[in-house]
Amino acid sequence: MHIQDLLDAARAGVLPSEEAAIALADCEDTKALASVAATLRDRGCLNLITYSKKVFIPLTHLCRDVCHYCTFAQTPKTLNSPYMPLDRVLDVARKGAEMGCKEALFSLGEKPELRHTVAREALAEMGYETTLQYLRDAAATVLEETGLLPHLNPGTMTPEEIASLRPVSPSMGIMLESASDRLTEIGMPHYGSPDKLPSVRLQTLRDAGAANIPFSTGILIGIGETRRERIESLLAIRELHEAHGHIQEIIIQNFRAKPNTAMHRSPEPALTELLWTIAVTRILFGAEMSVQAPPNLSPGAFGQIIAAGINDWGGVSPLTPDFINPEAPWPHLEELARETELAGKHLHERLTIYPAYAQNLNKWVDAGLKTRILKLIDAEGLPRTDDWSAGEDRSPPVDVLAGIATVPARVSGDLVTILDRAKAGRDLDETDVIRLFRARGDDFNAVVQAANDLRRKANGDVVSFVVNRNINYTNICYFKCQFCAFSQGKYSENLRGRPYDLSLDDIQRRTRAAWMRGGSEVCMQGGIHPEYTGQTYIDIVKAVKAAVPEMHVHAFSPLEVWQGAASSNLGLEGYLEQLKQAGLSTLPGTAAEILDDEVRAVICPDKIDTSQWFEVMETAHEVGFKTTATIMFGHVDRPKHWARHLLRIRALQKKTGGFTEFVPLPFVHMQAPIYLKGKARRGPTFREAMLVHAVARLALNPYITNIQASWVKLGRTGVVAALNAGCNDLGGTLMNESITRAAGAAHGQETSPQQMRELIQSANRTPRQRATDYGDADPAAIARGMGTGGLAG
Repeated sequence: MHIQDLLDAARAGVLPSEEAAIALADCEDTKALASVAATLRDRGCLNLITYSKKVFIPLTHLCRDVCHYCTFAQTPKTLNSPYMPLDRVLDVARKGAEMGCKEALFSLGEKPELRHTVAREALAEMGYETTLQYLRDAAATVLEETGLLPHLNPGTMTPEEIASLRPVSPSMGIMLESASDRLTEIGMPHYGSPDKLPSVRLQTLRDAGAANIPFSTGILIGIGETRRERIESLLAIRELHEAHGHIQEIIIQNFRAKPNTAMHRSPEPALTELLWTIAVTRILFGAEMSVQAPPNLSPGAFGQIIAAGINDWGGVSPLTPDFINPEAPWPHLEELARETELAGKHLHERLTIYPAYAQNLNKWVDAGLKTRILKLIDAEGLPRTDDWSAGEDRSPPVDVLAGIATVPARVSGDLVTILDRAKAGRDLDETDVIRLFRARGDDFNAVVQAANDLRRKANGDVVSFVVNRNINYTNICYFKCQFCAFSQGKYSENLRGRPYDLSLDDIQRRTRAAWMRGGSEVCMQGGIHPEYTGQTYIDIVKAVKAAVPEMHVHAFSPLEVWQGAASSNLGLEGYLEQLKQAGLSTLPGTAAEILDDEVRAVICPDKIDTSQWFEVMETAHEVGFKTTATIMFGHVDRPKHWARHLLRIRALQKKTGGFTEFVPLPFVHMQAPIYLKGKARRGPTFREAMLVHAVARLALNPYITNIQASWVKLGRTGVVAALNAGCNDLGGTLMNESITRAAGAAHGQETSPQQMRELIQSANRTPRQRATDYGDADPAAIARGMGTGGLAG
């Protein structure tokens, strides 16, 4: 195959065959290779360059191998202690945790006890037979005591040794370095090193794949290998990855000559060799593979390395040196971020386990590690980098707030195309919407600002709200939704408060009180009480209308409607007609959570499914009801689920026009059963919360023009930020919000009309009190609401 044809095919996403890959060894056009590699990298990794903030823990410098370029391995007489004592290991790990590190990289020589008597004696004194036994306990202790995630580089291992280390380490690694047997011959760098035999190292990689362990590997260039041998080494890795899918990164490490080694006079590879190898690696592995080059080994060349196709800098420590290359200090993270930004990319932290593997923990990590990792990650599997959570009284992260207001310097070309389509009112597809949700750095700024431009075009600078009262008539529920901290079972008095069931008199009293305080709406939802029938809901509506005939009744989730219809034997349409005759005005689009059955099977398996939710909504629209639509996100869901949810809402809106607004509801995790069981993330990050609001505006344009922000979930500062990210409505003043409070939120149960106006004005917007259907509020209701005090009960 002609090289240009090969590169054209690679650019189109076709991985080169083995024959075509070998042909690349004769390609001298590094610039052409890098152009294809950068295109592929951008396709798979967008504008992100990642790194892991870590500490390096050299558990032992003893090794049975004698690689001719290595200064890490030392002889017993040069060491004060054969092994790093556990208290010293913990001291380093604790200091790293205090500095924000999330990974503890354990580096060590290969099975030194097989060569050194002093190693065997030291292990025996500590109560171990092997170095890997001590490694296991050291990693377990670091994990328990500091929370740092261990990444282990113990060298070659048997399947049994791999299995023993899996419970204490979400990822491991071994550098293949080279698959060339020639490098193990006399006079070559791996001569006399039994663990550097390519067949032995490849077997460890193969066994790790069989054990479903995310693995790091790579090649060392400049130690006497040819370009063809590099490609053959990469192909050997690719073959194993195609079989098991476990190679999470390919490291391209350039040889550095070191004093006091056999290769101290050997020439180091030129920068062009490094760039050539990075580009070829990207082409051989495609868009999705992580390709890494250590930044400390190539100072001053960051931009060129990025242009060659990397997406990761590897581990960078603010505390410990690179013990493998001690002569090469780490760049400061501020410098790395600046250089990465100058290359048009956004630097973001990652965990030792890469995002794709962190999103599939059931397969890729030991069960005992799942909860720890879930608490650390966002919906894409990258680490949370702030302490904000929905419902908590914490300030949003400064960098996200700044991004909402800062004009982006450089926006990814594919994102610009999607945003232009969204602003023109053209329908986005699932791939487009997922791309919007993945926006970070300047891309994030561009998404939220495009959403805000659409908001301004559709709604001007007016922000609306409704004065309403929540009446949650019962918290008794026979469903077992894993996200809900509000509902109570029959025997739950000692869990989250006492069960209750309001009488019709109580509902009427609360309705009258709401009316006297300026409320124009009662919003009513509750648990699914086992004794409720369809008639119960009809009686509740009639009770409200008997108490205050003018009150707008916004009530009953699709789940309640489904249950009511099932018990009434009327069918959905007939039952909804009865509710309408009783006085029901509009329906809340709750019980939606995530409208994708893949997620619902985890968080609410006994609840109505996606198709049933839409059946209720479509029938309600056909009967003449207007409804809202919601999403509750940030638990076990991912961007693809958010995208599907939005597009399904859009499809029904195009058909019926029955949705008045879309309401994103960030998951409040604190008291949620699924979180307390260690099976969910701790809600969305603030960036994700802003994106869901912004992307909803873009994806639903022009079909739904009201995007609401929840002050209960976001807090005052968060709400103002959302108003600058595409939102135009703040929902209701609530009076007795119960459901979010039960989940652990701290932002209050009520806000007054005056406070709502002040909040909106603080965002330089014009407040507008509205009716539920977005018409103007009754002036008499506005007057009643002014100057009222707190709610008595």
